[in-house]
Amino acid sequence: MSKKDKKEKVVEEEKVESPEESPVEEEKVEEQKTVDERDALIDDLTAQVDKLKNDFARAYADTENMKKRLTKEADNAKKYRFKDSALELLPIVDNMAMALNVQTEDEAVLNYVKGFEMIYKQLLSVLDKEGVKEIEAEGKPFDHNTMQALMQEQAEGVESGMVLEVLQKGYMLKDRILRPALVKVSE
Repeated sequence: MSKKDKKEKVVEEEKVESPEESPVEEEKVEEQKTVDERDALIDDLTAQVDKLKNDFARAYADTENMKKRLTKEADNAKKYRFKDSALELLPIVDNMAMALNVQTEDEAVLNYVKGFEMIYKQLLSVLDKEGVKEIEAEGKPFDHNTMQALMQEQAEGVESGMVLEVLQKGYMLKDRILRPALVKVSE
């Protein structure tokens, strides 16, 4: 064999080997592309699942917060349902108290007074059952949360800031103020 024949044979062998390696390499490249695409799809789906889980958690939290808020509102509505009625009844209670403070010796009027006293006590009992309480103010230190000072007066033997007189009774409904007590305070 001549050198030329040897070179041609080597080139042919290379050509023969080359096509055999090429399909294997192409397969590997195809497999790598498929694996990369699969990994990308898995990453994309994982991101979507994480987003949906986050959205679900937010929606659940919003629902729970709304449930708590509505429960609290319903409880407050139930607890303070008597507020408007009580505000309407308080002037009647005040007027009855003033009428009962009138002194008289007429027997006919005294019989009416006894009847009004019974009605007054019954009205106070109804208010008490609903949670309406009178604010105790006379002789107590002035409390700006439950009282409103209308006047100040110099009084001997009384320390400053004490309630001397209640001009209009104040009332609370459970833990809320319906009407502050109007008072005269010592200087």
